[in-house]
Amino acid sequence: MSHKAGFVNIIGNPNVGKSTLMNAFVGERLSIITSKAQTTRHRILGIVNGEDFQLILSDTPGIIKPAYEMQESMMNFVKSAFEDADILVYMVEIGEQDLKDEAFFNKIIHATIPVLLLLNKIDNSNQEQLEEQVAFWTAKVPNAEIFPISALQNFNVPEVFSRIISLLPESPAYYPKDQLTDKPERFFVNETIREKILLNYSKEIPYAVEIVTEEFFEDEKIIRIRSIIMVERETQKGIIIGHKGAALKKVGMDARADLEKFFGKQIHIELVVKVNKNWRSNADMLKRFGYNQ
Repeated sequence: MSHKAGFVNIIGNPNVGKSTLMNAFVGERLSIITSKAQTTRHRILGIVNGEDFQLILSDTPGIIKPAYEMQESMMNFVKSAFEDADILVYMVEIGEQDLKDEAFFNKIIHATIPVLLLLNKIDNSNQEQLEEQVAFWTAKVPNAEIFPISALQNFNVPEVFSRIISLLPESPAYYPKDQLTDKPERFFVNETIREKILLNYSKEIPYAVEIVTEEFFEDEKIIRIRSIIMVERETQKGIIIGHKGAALKKVGMDARADLEKFFGKQIHIELVVKVNKNWRSNADMLKRFGYNQ
């Protein structure tokens, strides 16, 4: 029996549903999902294995015009997604008209690999609007196959998955067949904590935060974790901790609940908040946090 394998890279503007789609394909919450823009900061690989195929999905940060060094690094992850893709998935949402970076858009319309344009969130539209959008994107990206979908409702997602599998090149598997992702456990601890901060705090706070898991000790029945929440200013530290530590405690409880589901074990988690001034513009810090590879 022949075997197919390949890299399928998902790109698009912030908050169009890229992470929701990848999680739907993989069946695990590898990418954090919130209603806030710029949720995904890194390029995350999710691996889907079948008897005769291996699909390697790459969820990338939403395309933006970078305002500081961390965002420059995030866009480098997107650039790399063009370099190793066998299939490109370009996600847009109903009502969207363009990509925030014209250079990326030119790469899409001149791609020599298959391009699938997914028109997401169609549950927020009517038939007339949907037909207008399909016509608009057919003219704008003539090299793409267009699929109207709702990643959240799983509408048309199985059909997209089947089409992707049919387009994969023949190849042996790139990763062991029992592997789910290329990221280590600590990465998912960091992302889970960061998701809870995105959900529980507003304004600048979530975007000024980075998580570093310093300790991850796994026994047969329990995993003991110690993670640092890095902020840029003392005032942000106070907001993260909250009155008598209540806000930080809630983040810890919410993260623990998700991590226990993810790892299937009891979790003990300790959170510490530290100030690291202007880490988002510090090249050494960004390298430590995995942005500048």
